[in-house]
Amino acid sequence: MSKMTGLLLLLACLPLSIVEAQDFDSSKGDALLRDYFRRETAAVTDECLSEVKTLADWEALKTEYRRQLQEMLGLEPWPERTDLQPVVTATRQEGDIIVENLEFQSRPGLYVTANLYRPAKQEGQLPAVLYVCGHGRVVKDGISYGNKTHYHYHGDWYARHGYVCLMIDTIQLGEIEGVHHGTHNKGWWWWANRGYTPAGVEAWNGIRALDYLQSRSEVDPNRLGVTGRSGGGAYSWWIAALDERVKCAVPVAGITSMHNHIVDDCIEGHCDCMFMVNKYQWDFPVLAALVAPRPLLISNSDKDGIFPLDGVVDVHRKVRHIYELYGADRKLGLQITEGPHQDTQELRTHGYVWMERFLKGSEGEIDTRVEKPFAPEQLKVFETLPADELVTTTHEWFVPAADADRFPQSSAQFDAQSKEWVKELKEQSLRAWPEQKQPLDVRKTGEFTLDGLQGELYEFTSQEPYRLPLIVLRSAASTKEAPKSVTVHLLDDADWSNWGQACYNKSSDANLPQQIQSLKDQPGTVYVGLAVRGIGPTEWTRNEKERTHILRRFLLLGQSLDGQRLWDVTRGLEATREILKPAAGHVALEGRGVLGGIAAHACLFDDQINHLKLTSPPTSYRDGPTLLNSSKVLEMPQVLLLAHARAGQVEIHASPADVEAWEKVQAAMPAINQDPNTFRLIPETE
Repeated sequence: MSKMTGLLLLLACLPLSIVEAQDFDSSKGDALLRDYFRRETAAVTDECLSEVKTLADWEALKTEYRRQLQEMLGLEPWPERTDLQPVVTATRQEGDIIVENLEFQSRPGLYVTANLYRPAKQEGQLPAVLYVCGHGRVVKDGISYGNKTHYHYHGDWYARHGYVCLMIDTIQLGEIEGVHHGTHNKGWWWWANRGYTPAGVEAWNGIRALDYLQSRSEVDPNRLGVTGRSGGGAYSWWIAALDERVKCAVPVAGITSMHNHIVDDCIEGHCDCMFMVNKYQWDFPVLAALVAPRPLLISNSDKDGIFPLDGVVDVHRKVRHIYELYGADRKLGLQITEGPHQDTQELRTHGYVWMERFLKGSEGEIDTRVEKPFAPEQLKVFETLPADELVTTTHEWFVPAADADRFPQSSAQFDAQSKEWVKELKEQSLRAWPEQKQPLDVRKTGEFTLDGLQGELYEFTSQEPYRLPLIVLRSAASTKEAPKSVTVHLLDDADWSNWGQACYNKSSDANLPQQIQSLKDQPGTVYVGLAVRGIGPTEWTRNEKERTHILRRFLLLGQSLDGQRLWDVTRGLEATREILKPAAGHVALEGRGVLGGIAAHACLFDDQINHLKLTSPPTSYRDGPTLLNSSKVLEMPQVLLLAHARAGQVEIHASPADVEAWEKVQAAMPAINQDPNTFRLIPETE
């Protein structure tokens, strides 16, 4: 049974008694979710490079693929190549090698700490290797010396064998300690909204490191290689795929298949720096193919639990096809050694041989022993960390965000801008929606009566394998004629616990809220409860860590749970209209918290919602819903402005802290000929 993780935002809303319920059985929801992930993963995997039959096919596609990768790493457009402002803070010689401690700024304030190794004696320009470090933390007495010190024996070997080697720290484990684990363990789902991944920062730092190497007189600028292990293996892929100045690449234990990550649970062992924001729904062989036809050695051990052998071999098999089209079979290698996820001598040996072969043209035997001549203290760059560093806040500024206070200033401007916003939201955030709608296949599953109310239960197909419930409630005195008023309420976990489950089970002990109880005196009014995937009968595990990685699986597939729940809402509205046939097809839609935010987005894709009722919806994408790249397009105030324009009536119950954000929306309405009085803002007491 696959382990799955996550839903921190949703879990935080659950009463403790619900979370700790001992009789909760998630087996049905877990099985549905496993089935869903298998289906979605297979679709991505089957599509991967399937359109490439000839070299002409690949040549026609690769430029766009490279642009897509650049975009998914948050690097489109390319950041400005500002002055690196390199500073060498210390130089040491140990026998035949010299090491320089240095720093440069890949962007202003984005400091990169590094060690440059070179031979003490050299004739002419030398090949250079950029070594990007994996997750090797070196901290003493609370001082970080950088992962460059953990892996420094690689720099020593290269310098002793006639190379210049630049080893750079990562933002997570460098001398200035930034963050790689935003979604992994901090609950920062807004990274996905922002289109931010630390993989993009590591790629950019590596590209600027190549700039620095080419500026050195000791370096042959046309003989550059890149390598690294684990996290460094992943960064090697980003750099080599994006920058053709890399003439030889040896990513070690840095890639595997989407199937391994999603279905076989490998994602749980990886932090965010290992993944692009997968808007275009790639499998990883596409990344590897972008290195072709340059020399590439895919290197891994056979007992690596987070880069399993079958996935590594699958990546090699698919990228080999591209190398064969180029007639460059000899430039692609697959090196599998015995061992776990460690920097073993066998892995190092073949990497060194590959660089010798393709950067020097040497096929002779080499001494692959490594030495560790320097202590971490000798390799430290900064005496005092710079006060103007922006490394620790990279996630706040690296990818630009939309201006939440930017509103159209005329009706014409709003018409044009609203179309652009919706178009961009579809393109940036909702590409993973099914291309074709499956039949709703609405089925009535039961009836019940409850304290003067008539209840009906239905199920419909949203997206295979998910069939979702609708609970229809109305006065027992109602006729079978089309109702005058229909409200669809998005059930959250508390709703399901308090009354939804009882209705679903046709029980008489439902704790119905007053709003529903009052239906008995309102013939012609219908109230519908909709439970989107992961809530109610399709709920999956409540284990906090597993729910985290469930969310991360959605993201790696180029989706988000909230994005697919938004799909569920649009399908639920269609099913409601099919069942009830309300006057003019109109319905009111209501939701609370993040589900309220999803309800607001539903108005952008369903033009028959005529009243939106929200309780405490997020005022910023920072708090949800999680929708890929959405913060690059617009912000929640603009979403509500759009929702009001489509629904015509919006009612928001907001905490005092949130009132100001929604007042800005009201204030923007007169300029675009909207009536602010139809945007009701109801402050609630704390």
